Formats: sequence, C-alpha cells, structure tokens
Amino acid sequence: MTTEIPVVVDSSSARPIPSMNVEPILHEVHHALEKLLATGESSMIDLRAMPLAPGEADEIQERLGAGEAVIHLDALGPSTLTETRYPGVWWVEHRNSDDAVMGLYIEIAHVPSIVFPATEDIEDGLGDLAENLNITDHSKGIDEL
Repeated sequence: MTTEIPVVVDSSSARPIPSMNVEPILHEVHHALEKLLATGESSMIDLRAMPLAPGEADEIQERLGAGEAVIHLDALGPSTLTETRYPGVWWVEHRNSDDAVMGLYIEIAHVPSIVFPATEDIEDGLGDLAENLNITDHSKGIDEL
C-alpha cells in the first residue's frame, strides 16, 4: 500500500535568482566614463534591454546614488534625468502619459542627449522668433552678422 504525501510549494518565500549583471553593468559605466573623459564620446546603457532580476535595477540606482542635478522634461510623458553621485553618469527614466516606465537608461555624458535640441529644431525656433519679431530676412549666416 502506497501512501502519497502531498507536497505544497510556498512561492511567497521564493527569492528571484540574481542575474549576476549588476557588477558588469557598473564596470561598463566605469569604462564608459573613462571613454567620455578620453574622447568626449557619450554612451548609453539600456537597462530594460538587460537581463536583470527583480530589484537589480534598484540596486544599480542605489549604488550609483544621487548627485546634485535633476532635470524634469515633459515630452509625450514625464522624463527625469538625475545625475548620479558620479558626475557625468545620469540615471534617465522616461514614462508615458499613464506613468508607466517606457525607458530606463544610464547615460554617460556631460549632459544627457535628450536635453540638446536638434539643429532642425533650432532652425525652426529661429524662424519662429524672426516671425515673432517681424524680421523678414533671417537667412543671414552667423558669418554675415
């Protein structure tokens, strides 16, 4: 006669298996910061594209800490760009209009790229300002001024 013993798995105490990617990502930040200083070239790490276990993005953010500068933008939803305690390393979070996280990045740059306007946008702004000031000929180049 066989007696079966019921087995119940309690998943409430199960801990996620760490991805082991926190340290490599922080080393990647270190190398990107060296590259920024040596060449001026910016880098970006897309954390949503990385295989991270639950809580690991928070661990990375905690280890990078918070610095002095915070930039808030509103373009198709709110974005927050927080300089970490390491100048030149930015924690960048983009949300949609429903406040869901759409992008999570570490950007290594003097200033995050989203802050710099595109040349076309500057040209459009120049045209708008000229129109506002009733300037009819705003085609002069900077060398002609």
